[in-house]
Amino acid sequence: MLVKLIVDGGKMAPGPAVSQQLGPMGINLGKVISDVNEATKGFAGMKVPVELDVDPKTKTYKIKVSSPPVAELVKKELGLEKGSGEPKTFKAGNIPFERVVFVAKTKLPNLLAKDLRKAVKLVVGTCVSLGVLIDNKEAKEIENDIDAGVYDSEIKNESTEPSAGAMLKRAEHFAVVKARQEKEKKAREEAKAAEEAAKAAAAAAPGAPGAAAPGAAPAAGAPAAAAPGAAPAKAESKPAAKPAAKK
Repeated sequence: MLVKLIVDGGKMAPGPAVSQQLGPMGINLGKVISDVNEATKGFAGMKVPVELDVDPKTKTYKIKVSSPPVAELVKKELGLEKGSGEPKTFKAGNIPFERVVFVAKTKLPNLLAKDLRKAVKLVVGTCVSLGVLIDNKEAKEIENDIDAGVYDSEIKNESTEPSAGAMLKRAEHFAVVKARQEKEKKAREEAKAAEEAAKAAAAAAPGAPGAAAPGAAPAAGAPAAAAPGAAPAKAESKPAAKPAAKK
C-alpha cells in the first residue's frame, strides 16, 4: 500500500490523515514519524513530499523522500515564509541567478524538463509567481535573457555559487526596492483610512439637505418645538389700538 504525505521537514507530527491510513494496519505510528523526521531533517523549514510503501502483512514500510516543490526551495534560499501577495507590484526577495541554477539542479530529476536550461526556466517561472527578483531584474526579463543566451555560461558550467561582491550589490539593490515598497504600502493604508473616514462622515450626515443636527438650536425666528405632553403655547396678544381723539 502506498501512502503519500506532505510533511514539514524534520517536524512531522501525528495527524488524523496518517493515523487513519496506518492505524488499521497495526503500524507503529510513533516509529513512522520518527523515521520520516530523520529522513527529512535536511529539509527543515520546508514542505516535503514523502511516500510510504507499506506492507500490511509484515507491518514493514519503506520511506521515499522527494525534493520539496520549487517554490519551497526558492523561499528557503531567501529565508521567506511566503511569496508576495501582489507579485507584479511588490517583490518578496532578490535571488542570484546561480542559486536559480542550484534549485534547478536539485529539482531536475523530478521535473518534466529534459535538460538544465529548461529546468532553470521552470524555476524562473516560479520566481515570477512568487514576486522574486533575479539579479536585480524582473524574473520575466531573465526569461528573455536566457533565450537570448545571456546566461549560457552559467547554465553550461552549472554555476551555483555567486561571488560575495555580487551578493552585496543584490542586497543593496533590494534594500532600496524594499524601502520604496514600504513607502507605497504606507501611502495605500493612509489613502484607505481617509476613504473610510469620508464614508463614515457621509453616513452620519443628516438625510435631508439643510436639516438641523440632533440637539441643535432652532433657527432664528422659528418657533421652538414643544416638549412632549406640554400644553400648546398661547399666541401672544397685542393691546388694541386706541381710537384717535376727535378734534
